[in-house]
Amino acid sequence: MARTILVVDDEKTLRETLADSLELEGFAVVQAADGREAVEAFRRHHPDLILLDLMLPEISGTEVCRIIRAESGVPILMLTAKSAEVDKVVGLELGADDYVTKPFSFRELLARIRALLRRSETQATTAEPETVDLGNVRVDLAGRRLLRDGEALPVKPKAFELLLFLIRNAGHVFTRDQLLEHVWGYDYAGETRTVDVHVHWLRAQIEADPANPVYLETVRGVGYVLRRPDAD
Repeated sequence: MARTILVVDDEKTLRETLADSLELEGFAVVQAADGREAVEAFRRHHPDLILLDLMLPEISGTEVCRIIRAESGVPILMLTAKSAEVDKVVGLELGADDYVTKPFSFRELLARIRALLRRSETQATTAEPETVDLGNVRVDLAGRRLLRDGEALPVKPKAFELLLFLIRNAGHVFTRDQLLEHVWGYDYAGETRTVDVHVHWLRAQIEADPANPVYLETVRGVGYVLRRPDAD
């Protein structure tokens, strides 16, 4: 079966040229012209790799990267302007795997695509589990659900993104500012108390005694850490 690539770029000529060239190389291609279409296409088609332009209307490329990375480990190859050094750094920090600078040769792009797909296939043998158990609460990572003794719990989307990020980085302590950057995005204008509110909600869902948490702990004077019982 052909590997599927999602091409995201608001420049129609470039987007369609890339799509035609990739199809000639045997790939299936899905196209998106803005950030909102990109997120919808990602969720609908589950591509094997994403070519993501960072300068997008509707939702910025960096925000698209953050949203997708919170939900999936799919390889993301950024397309950036030559002068957009800050965007490159931010994109990589948000979880993009590689980048090419416009203008680029298709041969170079194709080599990078194939390298990322090979790496993705290698990592698949050690992919993250589909579920993680925290006591009697099961976190369904793929289905984005919380289950207590088999019964589905209500899930706030942003709280689940926070939990997912902490699970993937279990044992690492994060400040509130770091969590805001990684989960809410670099352009979030809210306060750090937002993190506390979502942590409070998560503890009510996953902890047997939320007042004395054993999984989602506070590190006094620093921030929060998630202790995964299966991480050792």
